[in-house]
Amino acid sequence: MAKTTFGEEVYLRALTGRYVGEYVLRDYVEVAVISPKNIICNSISAAAEATFVSKTGGRAIHLIAEQETLDRMMEELEKFRPEAIVLMFGGETPIEETKKLFIEVLKKLAHSDIDSDLIVHVRIFAAGGLQEALKDEDIREYLIEQTVLVYTVDLDRGLFKINLAIISESGELELDKLEQYVVSVEHAELLNRSLRDKTLQWMDA
Repeated sequence: MAKTTFGEEVYLRALTGRYVGEYVLRDYVEVAVISPKNIICNSISAAAEATFVSKTGGRAIHLIAEQETLDRMMEELEKFRPEAIVLMFGGETPIEETKKLFIEVLKKLAHSDIDSDLIVHVRIFAAGGLQEALKDEDIREYLIEQTVLVYTVDLDRGLFKINLAIISESGELELDKLEQYVVSVEHAELLNRSLRDKTLQWMDA
């Protein structure tokens, strides 16, 4: 089977965003979602926000991270004072650009007085964005003091996982699985084709 089309990538984000909104965000009342200005990141963000609002009745804001307007974005974030911030970085933007922007956002947060749980998207985590950010001393000290969650996927077993990031003083990072949920066959198949260009064998049998 061919690798995913752009339309399938958008739909995959709708499926994944629903899990984020329903399971990762279910215990919060006010949530901010920060994403770069691209279609894929905003697709998953919108799905997560819609699910969160419909399931919990909570409030959400969506903020676009752009290098030239980060200070304005932080002003909006400080006014809203969310309980959780979802860092929804991935999408079709070149990964090195995305990682750089992700780290810049974390630096801004580290120098603010915002005290929120942080939720990191699987794509930026898998690309090493969080690991690279921890090389910065200010970011590392900030993240050690926060609750940092990372959601990941088990491609072989079709599982969506919510993990607690355990960060050491030296910047070493471990994930401690808190919860896991079985995704649909359709969702698992799209994840496999998107992330490793592979069709599930148990679908082909």
